[in-house]
Amino acid sequence: VVYTQSEILQKEVYLFERLDSANREAMKHLKAICFLRPTKENVELLIQELRRPKYSIYFIYFSNVISKSDVKLLAEADEQEVVAEVQEFYGDYIAVNPHVFSLNLLGCCQGRSWDPAQLSRTTQGLTALLLSLKKCPMIRYQLSSEPAKRLAECVKQVITKEYELFDFRRTEVPPLLLILDRSDDAITPLLNQWTYQAMVHELLGINNNRIDLSRVPGISKDLREVVLSAENDEFYANNMYLNFAEIGSNIKNLMEDFQRRKPKEQQKLESIADMKAFVENYPQFKKMSGTVSKHVTVVGELSRLVAERNLLEVSEVEQELACQNDHSSALQNVRRLLQNPKVVELDAARLVMLYALHYERHSSHGLPGLLAELRNRGVAERYRKLVSAVVEYGGKRVRGSDLFSPKDAVAITKQFLKGLKGVENVYTQHQPLLQETLDQLIKGKLKDSQYPYLGPNTLRDRPQDIIVFIIGGATYEEALAVYNLNRTNPGVRIVLGGTTIHNTKR
Repeated sequence: VVYTQSEILQKEVYLFERLDSANREAMKHLKAICFLRPTKENVELLIQELRRPKYSIYFIYFSNVISKSDVKLLAEADEQEVVAEVQEFYGDYIAVNPHVFSLNLLGCCQGRSWDPAQLSRTTQGLTALLLSLKKCPMIRYQLSSEPAKRLAECVKQVITKEYELFDFRRTEVPPLLLILDRSDDAITPLLNQWTYQAMVHELLGINNNRIDLSRVPGISKDLREVVLSAENDEFYANNMYLNFAEIGSNIKNLMEDFQRRKPKEQQKLESIADMKAFVENYPQFKKMSGTVSKHVTVVGELSRLVAERNLLEVSEVEQELACQNDHSSALQNVRRLLQNPKVVELDAARLVMLYALHYERHSSHGLPGLLAELRNRGVAERYRKLVSAVVEYGGKRVRGSDLFSPKDAVAITKQFLKGLKGVENVYTQHQPLLQETLDQLIKGKLKDSQYPYLGPNTLRDRPQDIIVFIIGGATYEEALAVYNLNRTNPGVRIVLGGTTIHNTKR
């Protein structure tokens, strides 16, 4: 995710091995750099390695704090004295975007409480993040969530225990860690997306920057899996937060630019200078052609899926379910789509889930009828079961905040004006709850009664450095909201993390 193999090759690293791969051959002419999570299994594997070293000398880096007892075990195993150094290099998380990180954990809670192994992994990931960014934060958490409080306490314990590591130069305003729970907003991960990165994840799935295109009809071999990384793909970096309509025209420009630069087939390479120019420009041309074919393929596939699954219509109704309060119109629209054969199983179930989350307590809600309709359509039982599961997970009884109330006159006017700005905004009316929470936080208006501080101290000034972490996973729609908040609030830096990055399937 952070480094391409070709970049590492430029640093003169010529062999990549996993510590747990059997039958590695001994290569005593090579030095080894080990970068590992400090887990029991890894320490055990390292002990085996050091007893029978395959390389001449070892530089060992752990991605998190390693215990003294483990270091002692390693020292005892190093009878041939091949270890040159052991260091902690904090990187125990996945850097997804410049302001977004993930721990790649799925299913972190059982019911309403933490799975103990996942709690300890999440604590390690968060403390490594704090150490790598050199932050010793004040901690606030969502009061309505028991897991949020547990995680806050665990992070605090590590900071207290490892106080020497966390002894950074004090800033005027201390950084703030805000811990939230996904169940407070189960709507956001269920919506179709219309900005590039979020849309790719929703329809194709992004896994550590890799996109699986093997199911695309007639795909060529070299495009079965592509990498989308803002680090080394300029087009992606410039377009990841733009709307789908804009991306279409930007792809067209990219194509035209590419056509202009194409070396003419009949171009005569007569002089040495011609050849030299051709060879010099060729790598750049090759790189550009790779970028063009990749994005044309990805955008083409997104367009195909949107048409095939009737997603514009589906998305319009989703947005209505998420943002408006007209029950009879919503019910009517969901029914209409359930009868449309183009709407696939997942989208049918998703519409009913969104309806259930919004209108579970409405006096005349039509949920039993909608569930019956899903059954008649032959929607698999595992999808139908999810409707009650999602209400149990993120329904009104659970939420600490009010997801659907019309906020106040100002907010309503704002929404109305936003609606006038253009029809395409029908698909992007929704703002994740996180947007409002962070907005309040930046203005210093986030209620202590709902988001208390851990410990006696509170922040007197408005926060400047904010790390917000969502137990149960963040989304690319929230990443977009954070990106925009960072852009519109100079002097405020927000980093967003989650146990995973969700799309509806996840």
